[in-house]
Amino acid sequence: MSSFWSAWIIVLTLPVLIGCFILLRWNLTNYVGVAEDETTGHIVDGLEEINNPLPKWWTYMFYATLIWSVFYLAAYPGLGNWPGFLNWTSSNQGIKNLAESRAAVEQAKADGKYVQLDVENQTAEEIYGPVFQQFAQRDVLDLAYDPAALKIGQRLYLQNCAVCHGSDARGQRGYPNLTDDDWLYGGTTDKIKETLLYGRRAAMPGWQAALGDQGIKEMTAYVLSLSGRAVNDKDATAGKAKFGMCAACHGADGKGSVAHNLPFGAPNLTDNIWLYGGSAGAIEQTLINGRYGVMPAFQDTLGKDKVHIITAYVYRLSNPEDKR
Repeated sequence: MSSFWSAWIIVLTLPVLIGCFILLRWNLTNYVGVAEDETTGHIVDGLEEINNPLPKWWTYMFYATLIWSVFYLAAYPGLGNWPGFLNWTSSNQGIKNLAESRAAVEQAKADGKYVQLDVENQTAEEIYGPVFQQFAQRDVLDLAYDPAALKIGQRLYLQNCAVCHGSDARGQRGYPNLTDDDWLYGGTTDKIKETLLYGRRAAMPGWQAALGDQGIKEMTAYVLSLSGRAVNDKDATAGKAKFGMCAACHGADGKGSVAHNLPFGAPNLTDNIWLYGGSAGAIEQTLINGRYGVMPAFQDTLGKDKVHIITAYVYRLSNPEDKR
């Protein structure tokens, strides 16, 4: 916060507290000219005005509120750039990545600073860390059909994965459906865990320069025909002749990387399941601009124990029947 805004906040806050104190004292002073609990001489509609003081309980409460306000502003950050004499903060500010976060945690410990979020994370790790370790020692397939493990896995999923894949795990445009058993990199427990630990980075190049407008149109027709869609046969035939440039990733039959045990994550083009939309327009945009989706790695943010449990939950989503 700049010095100007810090001063601005102080100038607005402190006079308000001082004004409240002055107003309270003014209301406690008898300016009427008659003793308390005596009539002021004002009568309206038969009702006589009495010079009553403020209730003592209300007055004491107001004083207590003012005292607490002064203590709070002195003890905690909030009054401009004043850090507070308790050396407390809710979280480390200005963090841009995980490395900076870890460095800030260690620096706060060295400086004797009380960071609320760090303390809560440490407490949670002390309480729940052993629980995660206990589940992580068991096989993923065993956990996938254990109700207690699934409850933990569901909570971890909702906290870390639902923002992209949805709370029901059915995905959305650009984010895979995790319930349909259609996997770009494989749906075994090992492959799912690998994806969660290390992430995935798509690399579908754009083909506009290589194919041109007519070539894009023809390739779109051929790709649509692979999933049984009605297309212009002439365009589809011309597109098939050019499909060799795609076969390295999708396979000559268009069934994708998984069918051919390839590591590229290229989707199956014959099953009519589309990550970015299966309309002719959507396919054209994919061919023209490429796709560069990123699945983040959770090895450092969650740790292997939690990833192990989420793996079981994700596997169960597309394998409701026990296959052990």
